[in-house]
Amino acid sequence: MADRSRPAMERAQLLAAQVEVALATGDVGVADDAAVELCSIAGALDRPAAHARARQARGAVRIASGDLGGAMGDLRAACAIWSDLGLPYEEAQTRLMIGSAARTTGDEEGAMLELQAACVRFASLGAGADLRRATALLDRSQRPAGLTAREAQVLRLLAAGRTNREVAAELVISDHTVGRHVQNIFAKLGVSSRAAATAFAVEHHLA
Repeated sequence: MADRSRPAMERAQLLAAQVEVALATGDVGVADDAAVELCSIAGALDRPAAHARARQARGAVRIASGDLGGAMGDLRAACAIWSDLGLPYEEAQTRLMIGSAARTTGDEEGAMLELQAACVRFASLGAGADLRRATALLDRSQRPAGLTAREAQVLRLLAAGRTNREVAAELVISDHTVGRHVQNIFAKLGVSSRAAATAFAVEHHLA
């Protein structure tokens, strides 16, 4: 990065990588500086790929800074460009970011649609690591109220009318563990009865 004699397009690629690494280590300031320079280069080059890379980087920085509205605008613009350029991997990466941001804003349906699209792209490309990451995010997006996979299982059985002992036998866990799961479920759902938990499960297609 200290070598500023590199061609603009090559430096743009390095800046995009610097944004990703800086955000991964929690250095939002460095990421922001890199994104600003990247946007400047994109403006000078005026090429679609450069603009997409810059908008994607700026969107990532805005997510880290809490500006989700601005991030969504940048990321959707980048996604559209990647799609027009016929670059499915870059498009899928951007959709993954959009899905994550949408979930943070509470737009679970929007998050699920973006994450599903990303999964399809990654699967078709054989991008196993990316597919696993997208699938994990999708799985969490499909469980409301922050329920874990096990809590969702327990809630489904409760909604089916099972007692704690029956749930324990079916899941091969102790009665005490089931009781703890039930307490956690009630707390996350903000309910105090099995009937209310069942109603929530039906409403959110968990029953």
